[in-house]
Amino acid sequence: MQRRHDLDALRVIAFAFLILYHLAMAYVADWGWHVKSSYQSELLQWPMLFMNRWRMSLLFLISGAAIALAGGAARPGRFARSRTRRLLVPLLFGMAAIVPVQAYCQGVSNGLVQPGFGRFLVHYFSFQPWPKGAFDGAAEGITWNHLWYVAYLWVYTLILMAALPLGRTALAQRIARGFADLRGARLLVLPALPLVLYLQVLAPFFDATNNLTWDWFQHAEYFTVFLYGYLLARADGLWEELARLRRRHLALALGTFLVYGPLVMHLSEHAALWQLMLARALRGLYLWTALLAVLGYARAYLDRPFRWLPYATEAVFPWYILHQSLIVVLVFWLAPKHLGPWREPALVLVGTVLGCALLHELLIRRVGLLRPLFGLKPAGQRSPAAAPATLRLREDTA
Repeated sequence: MQRRHDLDALRVIAFAFLILYHLAMAYVADWGWHVKSSYQSELLQWPMLFMNRWRMSLLFLISGAAIALAGGAARPGRFARSRTRRLLVPLLFGMAAIVPVQAYCQGVSNGLVQPGFGRFLVHYFSFQPWPKGAFDGAAEGITWNHLWYVAYLWVYTLILMAALPLGRTALAQRIARGFADLRGARLLVLPALPLVLYLQVLAPFFDATNNLTWDWFQHAEYFTVFLYGYLLARADGLWEELARLRRRHLALALGTFLVYGPLVMHLSEHAALWQLMLARALRGLYLWTALLAVLGYARAYLDRPFRWLPYATEAVFPWYILHQSLIVVLVFWLAPKHLGPWREPALVLVGTVLGCALLHELLIRRVGLLRPLFGLKPAGQRSPAAAPATLRLREDTA
């Protein structure tokens, strides 16, 4: 199994930013979320938009690369069964034990659920519909909220494993070689074309739902970058190209956002078709150039065995499962106290980090029964400290 410190570190950093992003969702004005603070800022819309367009695509791309580096193609059936255990068990456990408190807090905040968590759970696990708008997923009676990523990743992994025999065909081999040989302008333009096409053809008709069954725009985008990651993983020359062009790609990403951001922020409901199409094209270009820049800088500066990396690589998936419920509960609890626009989010951030750290360190990684529920290997199967940054754990959990 090939070790890639840069992708391990980048994945940890990406999930750290995800925690900050979800924290900010409670405080950004005019963006809906599960619970909202009374302290909201329109200025937050700019950094949120900056991250929003590529943050999840980056995680799916890393996940695709992890599968390739883990040797999933060697035994696709066995790999698919392993990933099913490693992804579905945490997903089902999270939906049953971690996520319900988010639905409760959202429902009570909306005035559509009566206070009383025990009574709520009895109704929740009857799988009956709730009043419209009570919480995300109320119509189905149950929700997975932020764990949608795990469900999507499981499906994409199974599709990839099932399609691997097609990868031996002459056409598939030509595509893989062509992707690995991308350089310069071709690297910038060709992979961006499908992403722009999805935005023009699918995005106007399929809003993001995160419900798996009717989310065709997001499926097209995320599965495509997932495949890009799989193809990119072992293309060493392409990684060197990414590192070499990182400054150029960063400049292009920032320049594109400087045009795209103001345009999309000021689009009206009655915008002309050409304005909408231009905004979608810029969004696709920004997505791809941002990914190129992030990957290039990761290759240049993160490909080293950091001392913190082994622990963080193990901790990242439990933290991901836990973090949003902690954020929602803390905002729900602190918002009525009117602590101020700086103290409240600071306390939510500190409480979330401490909660994730303590639960992971004192319970999850030490209690054998809890480890598989949070996507970790049994204690006896942990990799030795001498091999900390392999992609083994990462591909197991993301």
